[in-house]
Amino acid sequence: GKTVLVTGCNSGIGLDAATKLAARGDRVYLACRTLEKAQRAKAAILQQEPSVSPDSLVPMACDLASLASVRACAAEFQSFGIPLDVLALNAGVQYSGASEVLRTADGFEVTVGTNHLGHFLLANLLLPQVEAAKGGRVVVTASEVHDPESPGGSVGLGATLGDLSGLETHPSGDFVMVDGGAYDADKAYKDSKLCNVLFARELKRRLEAKGSDVAVVSFGPGLITRTGFFRNQPPLFTKIFDFATNDIFRVAETVSGGGDCLVYMVDADVPSGVYYNNGLGPGFGEHQFVPGPVSKEATDDAKAAKLWTLSAQLVGAPSA
Repeated sequence: GKTVLVTGCNSGIGLDAATKLAARGDRVYLACRTLEKAQRAKAAILQQEPSVSPDSLVPMACDLASLASVRACAAEFQSFGIPLDVLALNAGVQYSGASEVLRTADGFEVTVGTNHLGHFLLANLLLPQVEAAKGGRVVVTASEVHDPESPGGSVGLGATLGDLSGLETHPSGDFVMVDGGAYDADKAYKDSKLCNVLFARELKRRLEAKGSDVAVVSFGPGLITRTGFFRNQPPLFTKIFDFATNDIFRVAETVSGGGDCLVYMVDADVPSGVYYNNGLGPGFGEHQFVPGPVSKEATDDAKAAKLWTLSAQLVGAPSA
């Protein structure tokens, strides 16, 4: 089996994928916001798959909204002295509807701070372990909402990082929006997913430039409503939205379907740099998980490189 570290695996597609990976014999490091959440995830997996060896599930604390916690998680994994076949950057938070800016422990806007900057630091710290594996890979859970022309990304303000002036003019990290605009919690989530796709692009370029065999792939798991993901929405909105997407329009993907997408990206022989999207198929309520185009902005190499440099400065990682 493989050695896989998955962030955000205490619920949703992360838990589903971790369960499936463990069931087929992989060793899974369960990186969750708190050790207690990771321990609960382990217990849930063992309850669902009693044949799994408890030793193959390793709970770890990794609060992506705290750079100190990310560093501690990386140091803990490094102390095991083993290669990491797959680093799955899967955790995500969204606060659509929030009117006030929430901050991480380090003062970043919480959505971009968690979904992008926390993962950016974790990936930089654990890259030597991934490179030590034969044919290691980094899997990035993004979303079609990174693309303002996609069905999910065209509702409300579309993702754009503009000229990155929000990050550039706030070197201490107290930015509101990456593009320097007014706070919009929903756009901040879409922006964070665009950051994920640009990060994957620049990481692939850097790895190729130094002759590394590590692959970087990203994907959009589809619109999945029946998870804790919408926990910050008004309950009535969530109920109506869930009913409409699952029962009327059939556009929503199941948690299990989204988990399958993550497992596929861990496993499949897909070339580095590819983005897969779980969109609607031709049949009623059908989903197709296929290589898809990323947004125009997500192909901007100069922007990807600049985002990397600014991100490295914010988290204190080497930018070279």
